[in-house]
Amino acid sequence: MGPIDWSKIIIGIKGGGEMASGVAVRLKRAGFSRIFMMEIDHPLAVRRAVSFCEAIHDTKAIVEGIEAVRTRHKDDILAAWHRGQLAVLADPGWSILKEMQAQVLIDATIAKRNLGTTIEDAPLVIGLGPGFTASVDVHRVVETMRGHDLGRVIEKGSAQPNTGVPGNIGGHTVDRVLRAPASGVFHSERKITDKVRAGDVVCSVAGKDVVSKIDGIIRGLIREGTLVHEGLKIGDIDPRGCVEYCSTVSEKSRAIGGSVLEAILAASCGMG
Repeated sequence: MGPIDWSKIIIGIKGGGEMASGVAVRLKRAGFSRIFMMEIDHPLAVRRAVSFCEAIHDTKAIVEGIEAVRTRHKDDILAAWHRGQLAVLADPGWSILKEMQAQVLIDATIAKRNLGTTIEDAPLVIGLGPGFTASVDVHRVVETMRGHDLGRVIEKGSAQPNTGVPGNIGGHTVDRVLRAPASGVFHSERKITDKVRAGDVVCSVAGKDVVSKIDGIIRGLIREGTLVHEGLKIGDIDPRGCVEYCSTVSEKSRAIGGSVLEAILAASCGMG
């Protein structure tokens, strides 16, 4: 087998939020240039500064110097690749998959359950987090839970079940996450990178205020005017107080991206 031209391998990613975008950044930097990402019509990313799905709203999104553009069909995707960009499209039913004939499919929706991905979707199918079983509905599963096994590539079996408890950052778990107190329209006069103190009002939903429980920096905030449901994650306070963390891929996303890269390289013999 001769050397593989990584730039010609087509990679489809379900999702365009923080985790999916971290994976895309890692793959792009490793030389994979034909990447397309499929999102819902109205993405609900909280860490918008590092989420390529923002291209759905704004036509273009840049994460750590890598640019993604909104596309609508195959020709748009090919044109984006020609310009050195990632392609993002609103395709909640993943209808473009068959037409693009991706060699690798990554389910990075982080839905905690399988929403319809099958092992027949591509020669290599990778599922991130709980909801998938390696060798059954996907070829490989990547562990997404913080801790000793974060980033482990699983060849048989599943990731750890969802605990419902956010990962520990700066000694805080549940307290650092902001959730909608009711269903309705999200509103905030704050922006990502703003400093807040415990007790400060960060945003409101349907007229009900949401206050920060800790001191820190707003690392993520859902888009202004978004219609949300009660309990939805709408914000993220980082107690470490480093503004640069707001616009860079997290250590967790970077680790998972490296694991996806590992899984692709390990399976490369079947793609040459």
